[in-house]
Amino acid sequence: MNAALSLEDVYLTLPAASGPVEILKGVSFRAMPGESVAVIGPSGSGKSSLIAVSTGIERTTSGKVELLGESLIGKSEDQLARLRRGRVSLVFQSFHLLGTMNAFDNVRAPLEIAGLANVDDLARSALSAVGLAQRLDHYPGQLSGGERQRVAVARALASNPAIVFADEPTGNLDRATGGMVADMLFAIARQRNATLVVVTHDAEIAKRADRIVEMSDGKVV
Repeated sequence: MNAALSLEDVYLTLPAASGPVEILKGVSFRAMPGESVAVIGPSGSGKSSLIAVSTGIERTTSGKVELLGESLIGKSEDQLARLRRGRVSLVFQSFHLLGTMNAFDNVRAPLEIAGLANVDDLARSALSAVGLAQRLDHYPGQLSGGERQRVAVARALASNPAIVFADEPTGNLDRATGGMVADMLFAIARQRNATLVVVTHDAEIAKRADRIVEMSDGKVV
């Protein structure tokens, strides 16, 4: 079985005022179809950069990255966007919802942009799966932090993506609410057989994953 995500000897060096800074230092990493992997480690260890190079948001300095069977090396921004569209989703710590759209439209709009069919049904189904069937018409400002993150989870999973990346998805939530959101994220990803890569500082959330990978100083430990 081919990996959903494969990084081989990946380096990422970024410019800084004091000179180039090595962010990733020879990282090799794999996630298989349907597998959940938690990536842990201290701040500055390269966890978020791992997601950035895995999705093509950052270009590697060297090494190989394959996402859903396709190499990201040398792809244009348009090619990367086409590869990700409807198949790759991200959940962030800070929700990234549009304040001028209600919950339903925040989930529906990316589905329409991706050119998927039955976008209304997909959006309603996803919001129902995270327990927000009665909150479709509510705007982000009318929702609690936990509800906003549940909308973000619904948005990420509504397209039935092959792989979901979550970067500190519970970082802005209290422990009880964060645990509930994490439960939903892992459960829905598992139901839909999506690969899930979660960056987290929370050991309890990491334990929910099939496998834990630890990073330190830009390397996989």
